[in-house]
Amino acid sequence: MSAIKVTLLRKEFRAKQKEPGFRGSVQAIIRPTYTKVEAVRGISFQVEPGELLAFIGPNGAGKSTTIKMLTGILHPSCGEAQVLGMTPWIARQQLAHSIGSVFGQKSQLWYHLPPMDSFRLLSSIYELEHRVYKVRIDELIEMFELTELLKTPVRKLSLGQRMRCEIAASVLHRPKVLFLDEPTIGLDVVAKLKIREFIQRLNQEDGTTVFLTSHDASDIEHLCKRVMVVNHGDLILDVATSYLKHGYLSSKIIGIRLAEPTDSIQVAGAEIMKHTHKGVKIKVNTKLFPIDRVLIDVMQQAKVADINVSDLSMEEIIRDIYHQAPKAKIHGEEDIHDEAVG
Repeated sequence: MSAIKVTLLRKEFRAKQKEPGFRGSVQAIIRPTYTKVEAVRGISFQVEPGELLAFIGPNGAGKSTTIKMLTGILHPSCGEAQVLGMTPWIARQQLAHSIGSVFGQKSQLWYHLPPMDSFRLLSSIYELEHRVYKVRIDELIEMFELTELLKTPVRKLSLGQRMRCEIAASVLHRPKVLFLDEPTIGLDVVAKLKIREFIQRLNQEDGTTVFLTSHDASDIEHLCKRVMVVNHGDLILDVATSYLKHGYLSSKIIGIRLAEPTDSIQVAGAEIMKHTHKGVKIKVNTKLFPIDRVLIDVMQQAKVADINVSDLSMEEIIRDIYHQAPKAKIHGEEDIHDEAVG
């Protein structure tokens, strides 16, 4: 049985429209007008037990809405979904004992209380026996390195410390499926690495199915074997991460700060995205033109003070996916999907 099975799932919202000014406010009260917003447009997919899946896309793509339907928070407009054999919005209370969720911008911890108090409360909510709870919390304290945080009010924890506590709280009851919505948002590099390590460990040691959304390409590359991409509510890509990396993450952005102003810089095989007297921003496809060749070309034309190499933003990756791959081909990558779930 699949851990998650979604068939033609759709969610529409009615958004109230308001003209600016006082007259618009009055009209919105007396004679309101609405527009239909399609957040999710009939998506279908399956997730097998033990998968670590990335569900990505730009802001407003429908990622959080999908997760809220799969956790039973929202009812769909139409379509079907099964999580561990249960319909989330019908069997929400029963399902809650088998799933966990972390929303990067919403906390399940009591803000003014130390994490240990929230852990005890959650153990009661999930009806864990004291002996079982004690063994589990000791495991999580060690795994997430929480010893020094347990007596500190949540409001005084750093974002990285709070996210470690959030994930620990979400897996206290050993859920079979864990939904993570932007768990590394706003974290520094060290905190991100720790969170990734913990997620990977949960997946490998407990066999937890992980459904992850993230704007960080590094999260996807280091954690997930399969990637699904959504945009404007449509599922536009479902492939192995290795395929995504080879096909779409090969482009890099090279930011170069110049030691001296240079009027013109030309780089064969690369795109000059921005050029000012202070620096230059270059986009290069590393499959066609190695980064070191780009740097050699630039340094032959200008004095370089600093260099930074980064991945494309998720929005740019989505744009490239639309430009490079026809939708018919995207949905026909069955062999790639098999590699991802195998």
